[in-house]
Amino acid sequence: MSAAEPSLDALIDALRRLPGVGVKSAQRMAFHLLQHDRDGAQKLATALSGAVQRVHHCRRCHTFSESEVCAVCADAGRDASKLCVIETPADQAALERTGSYRGLYFVLMGRLSPLDGIGVRDIGVAELLERAADPAVQEVILALGFSAEGEATAHALGLALRARGARVTRLARGVPVGSELEYVDLSTIAHAMSDRR
Repeated sequence: MSAAEPSLDALIDALRRLPGVGVKSAQRMAFHLLQHDRDGAQKLATALSGAVQRVHHCRRCHTFSESEVCAVCADAGRDASKLCVIETPADQAALERTGSYRGLYFVLMGRLSPLDGIGVRDIGVAELLERAADPAVQEVILALGFSAEGEATAHALGLALRARGARVTRLARGVPVGSELEYVDLSTIAHAMSDRR
């Protein structure tokens, strides 16, 4: 845009922060909201502001939660003997939608990526090892994507967990190589979970 429209430029720049949104898409969204859906724009602004203020990380599993402990960790009906390690809350949501897993989770909030400067401290490996040391945990399931970074993360975590005596399994390869778990169809995720090795 132009320097004469700083509020519009700021909105477009903010929308460009979303994954997969370039300048043209951000402009289309901004123009649509301002021209056709000002009520929707206000709802979006209010919801985003509220989420930023109230949503934090669960102290047990690191997923997003408005409470100190998320609903899954607080659910006494979950199988505490299984701990599923995933990259993101989106992966957790995908697994939950399958209905095939009733254990607990640990969300890394990322994966190892030395080229991007993301190491073991950045994804909470120390916290994971502490959580996996709980005597109730009988199996740690590495449900990470099959990208190069996901494989490297699973390998590093598997070595560290096995060195501490944990029983470690990995999702079966029903999930396509190079895919992100949140985009895989639910049936494939369910089969991969039941056929884990």
